Amino acid sequence: MRLASIILAGGYARRLWPLTKNMAKPLLRVGRRPVIDYIYEKVIELGEVNRVIISTNLRFKKDFEDWARSREAAVEIICDNSTREEEKPGAVRALAKIASKISEDMLVVAGDNLFTSSLSGMLEEFVRRKAPIVALYDVENTSLAKHYSTVKLNHDGRILSMVEKPKNPDTSLIGTCIYLLPSTIRGLLLRYVEEDLNADSPGNFISWLAKLTPVYGYLLDGEWFDVGTPETLRKARERFGGP
Repeated sequence: MRLASIILAGGYARRLWPLTKNMAKPLLRVGRRPVIDYIYEKVIELGEVNRVIISTNLRFKKDFEDWARSREAAVEIICDNSTREEEKPGAVRALAKIASKISEDMLVVAGDNLFTSSLSGMLEEFVRRKAPIVALYDVENTSLAKHYSTVKLNHDGRILSMVEKPKNPDTSLIGTCIYLLPSTIRGLLLRYVEEDLNADSPGNFISWLAKLTPVYGYLLDGEWFDVGTPETLRKARERFGGP
């Protein structure tokens, strides 16, 4: 099979300022390596990935080009025309624009995901299901789950509901921004952005998608961090080392 991996890196990460005022979040160092190094390794170890695309903005385009050059990473960099938060199109709109120009199935990973699990099992599930797959993680604490999208599944692993930042979650199972999406859902992705729904929240898109077509969850093993806040970045650095 042919698979295009799209790493979402178009945000401005205001919650991490001043660290990210002049640096894209995926380029922050954890364990003396930028976060995107870890993501890239997990992506390319899947032999089915035939292209890796970084979706970023005009402000950080050169930084990602420099990263790719220094790592000899085989990536395509596609950027929107924004240079600040107020101008960005949103992650889902940027994804839809890329999806409209490629024919492959897609592995989508947000650039602030740091995880130790291989994605090979998730890919096997994707091949078996022939349907969208969302990587799930159990944070083992409903208080922590308030900060993410909680997920409920049926007996077959199909996502019944996905709630963004619930006030009183009754589960600690959350959806990460790691998706395997078949090319057949491209039309629904374009429809979502054409209807001017929340274009900056991939989780809201998945919640919407799950109401229209079967979407399944896959539980990651190992450890997972969303390095989107000073607290989660600190925890990731405690685990992997770093400044």
